[in-house]
Amino acid sequence: MRERRKLLTSLLQPFHSRTKGINGIHGINESKELLMKVKGLAALKAGGPLESFEFERRSPSATDVVFTITHAGICHSDIHQVREEWGPALFPMVPGHEIVGVVTEIGSSVSKFKIGDRIGVGVFIDSCRICEPCKSGLQQYCDEGMTGTYNGYERDGKTIAFGGYSNGFVIDQDYAVTIPSNLDMAGVAPLLCAGITLYSPIKHFKVTRGSKVAVMGLGGLGHMGVKFAAAMGAEVTVLSHSANKKEDALRMGAKEFVVVRSDEDLKPLKRKFDLILNTVSAMVDINQYLATLKIDGTLVIIGLPDSPYAVSAGAMLNGRKSLTGSMIGGLPELQEMLDFAGLHNIVSDIELINADYVEEAYRRTVASDVKYRFVIDASTF
Repeated sequence: MRERRKLLTSLLQPFHSRTKGINGIHGINESKELLMKVKGLAALKAGGPLESFEFERRSPSATDVVFTITHAGICHSDIHQVREEWGPALFPMVPGHEIVGVVTEIGSSVSKFKIGDRIGVGVFIDSCRICEPCKSGLQQYCDEGMTGTYNGYERDGKTIAFGGYSNGFVIDQDYAVTIPSNLDMAGVAPLLCAGITLYSPIKHFKVTRGSKVAVMGLGGLGHMGVKFAAAMGAEVTVLSHSANKKEDALRMGAKEFVVVRSDEDLKPLKRKFDLILNTVSAMVDINQYLATLKIDGTLVIIGLPDSPYAVSAGAMLNGRKSLTGSMIGGLPELQEMLDFAGLHNIVSDIELINADYVEEAYRRTVASDVKYRFVIDASTF
């Protein structure tokens, strides 16, 4: 658990700017009376219940877009942060980084969106914009640290970033994306985190027709990996300890489903896969999974275990195999993912809930009792 906390703190803790640079809040409306008033749910203290919460978002600037949130997805990371399991957190906390809605107002310099557009916001709301990762469209790896959607401050270092469990949002146009008109908004919400988290490594490692891809775990992340890899023509195998998920996996596009309850179950899969997407956070013997890779195959770590993996050098050397990681995706790739989803009619499998069900949804998420993501109807805040 200590290792996970250290890693997540370094990756997800927003950068706290001490000065107003190009990303400071240079609002066209700076009087307090013109701040955007919204309502939602917030945790007032670590581990506390989510409660009704009225608050003000920052005054929109010339490059900002204001939108009414229609739906907000629940990510397991929301639960970790509300419960302060990933290190010190900022309270009150409005969680949520899977946000979709409809534009209601635009700043005078906005050219990317118009009123009525369907847009989304994901895991970060800003970055330095000037480092090589940012200029390359890899804002999630910003040298100064991406600015998280919640549980921190915006880049002025004083404006609290509140997330998507609410009915309204303000975002710089450069950090929002367009949602295809044919996709259901509720089903799209989890794509802003779970979707891009799987799409990014699938694209980066050049999955194409005939690629043999394994997805470890069929949950909120894994089911998106199955859908995207299958849509790209890959032959997908799901590796799961839950036999009752076989029908779902095949419906989503998997060709095979293997129940893995011991290392013996993996032996028939020796040198079978080009790519393995590890979406589970439970500790596994990673060497047994490396043995199922073809020569030059790659295993991508996406889920975060509590402790470091014990990796055998021999497991890597025998077949020139690679063990790597991946974290969400940058803004160009996020838009590309949504466009691809629109073309192939891909959305998350969800359970739509009202705001008063969120505490129970948290309990069920921790218990892995959801197929496959909870999404909040934001009209019920």
